[in-house]
This record gives sequence, C-alpha cells and structure tokens, in this order.
Amino acid sequence: MHLSFQRVFFALATAFGLFAVLGLAKVVLIPLGMALLISFILFPVCKKIESWGANKMVAAFLSILMLFIIIGGGLTLFSTQIIRLSQEVNSFTDKIMTTLSDALVVVNKNVQFLDDLERDQLIDQGKEWMKNSSGSLLRNTFSGTANFFAGLVSTVIFTFLFLIYRAGLTKSLMYIASEENRLRVFHMLKNIQKVGQKYLSGMFILIIILGLANSIGLWIIGIDSPFLFGFLAAMMSIVPYVGTTLGATIPVIYAFMTTDSIWTPVAVIGLFWGVQTIESNFLNPKIVGSSLNLNALAAILSLLIGASVWGIAGMVLFLPFAAMLRVFCNEFMELKPLAMILGSDVIGNDGRQKDEEGKWVKKIKAWFK
Repeated sequence: MHLSFQRVFFALATAFGLFAVLGLAKVVLIPLGMALLISFILFPVCKKIESWGANKMVAAFLSILMLFIIIGGGLTLFSTQIIRLSQEVNSFTDKIMTTLSDALVVVNKNVQFLDDLERDQLIDQGKEWMKNSSGSLLRNTFSGTANFFAGLVSTVIFTFLFLIYRAGLTKSLMYIASEENRLRVFHMLKNIQKVGQKYLSGMFILIIILGLANSIGLWIIGIDSPFLFGFLAAMMSIVPYVGTTLGATIPVIYAFMTTDSIWTPVAVIGLFWGVQTIESNFLNPKIVGSSLNLNALAAILSLLIGASVWGIAGMVLFLPFAAMLRVFCNEFMELKPLAMILGSDVIGNDGRQKDEEGKWVKKIKAWFK
C-alpha cells in the first residue's frame, strides 16, 4: 500500500484548520448549531401550520412561540420552588462551612499540619474569603448571563431564518451537485434532518421518563421539591455519560444539608444509580441510540472533542452532529470508511447480510428465467 505523505499532511492541516475555525467562531457557530437542531424539530409543526393557510413567516413565528410557551410553562411550574431554594442558600453556606471546618479540625488532630487550628477561626476565615470573592463571582455571573441571553437571542433569530428559508437553502445545496446527483443530495439532506429530529424528540421523551422516575423516587424518600430536582437531573442527561451523574450531585448535597440522617443521602445516591443503570442499558439505546446509530467510541470521542472546542455546548451538539456526519459520509464512496468507523453496525454482520441479500437476488433472477 502506497502512503502519500502529501495527502496525510493536507488531511492533518485541514483537521487543525477546522478545529481552529470552530474555536475562533464559536460565538456564531454555537447559536447556529442550536438553531439548526431546533429548526429540525420545529419543522413538522411549522409545516402543519402552513397547511392551515398561514404563510411561512407566521408559521415560523407561531412555532417558536409555542416552544417558548412550553419552556415558560415549565419554568413557571417550578418558579416557587426555585425561589424557596434561593432563600435557603445562606443557611446551606453556613452548614457547608461548619462541616468543612469540623472535618479539617478532626484531620489536624490526627495528622497535624497546622498549629492551633481552631474551628471558629476557620469559619470566620471562610466567611471572609467568600465575602471578598463575592465581587468577582458577581462579575462572572453577570458576564455569563449576558453571554447566555445574547446567544439565546441569536439562536431564536437563526431558527426563524432557517424555518422561513428552508426551501431556498435546500435548493441551493442541491444545485451544488451535478444534475444527476441532485435527487441523491435531497434524500441525504432529508436523512440528516430526520436524524436531528429523531434525536431531539427521543431526548424529550427520555427527559420526561427520567424526570418522572427521579421525582417519584425523591418524593418517596422525602426530599423537598422532588419534581424540581428530578427534572433538573433529567434535563442534565442531555450530556451523555456525565450529565446524569452531575444532575444527581445537586439533590444528594441538598439531602445532606437538609437532613440529619446519613441514610437519606445514601438513598438518593441509590435512587439515581438505579435510574442511571436503567437509562444507560435500556432506555437510552432504545429511545435515543437508535436514531443516532453511533458506536460508543464515536460517541465518547464526539463528547471529548465537543467539550474541548465548545465546552458544555459542544458536548450537547457534537453528538447529533457526529450522527449527521455519518449520514453525509455514507453517501460518498471515498468517505464510506469514515461512516463505517462512526456507525454502530458490525462490519461482519453487514457483510453476511449483503451475502444473504445477494442469494435472494440470484434466486429471484433464476425464477424469472
């Protein structure tokens, strides 16, 4: 096999250039990626409204408005619980400082690393540190909130534009190809749209199931605001492999802060461990995994690359984008090896299936002769 160092160099340079562009233009590309996925799931709604006689702009506006109403309704449902939790933050902070100070004093008594380490002194120093760092924390919070709302507005605008210009964008992409391949490009774009749509609808169903399971379990254990913590953990499961664990950390800490018994946090840990086991082995592969058709290696690599390039947004976006890349690569003979690497199908099974199909084709042809 002849190895062309020139082609390897160009491939590596293209990969590094692509990552550089993704990193430098993330302010624009993240809202674009979010808007593309949202437009995929809003496309059937928009098309249905258009069938009732509305034009594209009105249909796109009503589709986005319906999405905001659903999200706003969920936030309103949990608003009282969120306000009550925000009022308890100060008491949680005092309890955390007291617990950490007691732990440090106990450790220092057994393995002495500081002389005259006192509990009250540690608490006072911790409160002083938090008071001094509150200014920078407030500035970072304000900056993060401003960036979030700027990205949200950009996402809404891009979603609206994708919905009203979807026909023109599809035609322009089709006309890039030669005339005999335009129908093939159209089917490829439809498959990409279906992958994004099935992924988002599957995630929505998964969040509802996990939210109800978490909430009922927390309610049985006796945790306050069970539906808030249950659906918060379920929403964090959007980030595969990591999100469910991070979502479980919040109710575990809350149970530790609000109850005196150690068995309550242990019960919460057991609840989320059981739910995560069922979600990873049964629910996610059936509901979401079937729409992505990615193997575990490709999924983990997409999460790591997304996190390194775009942070949390990259962990959310790169997984469905990897599935769309698999659909794209599958349409080109030169890129089919990459599609096979990303796909979840076993090569040996594909080969046997093709052989069986070939035998059936031969039998049919022989029957017609």
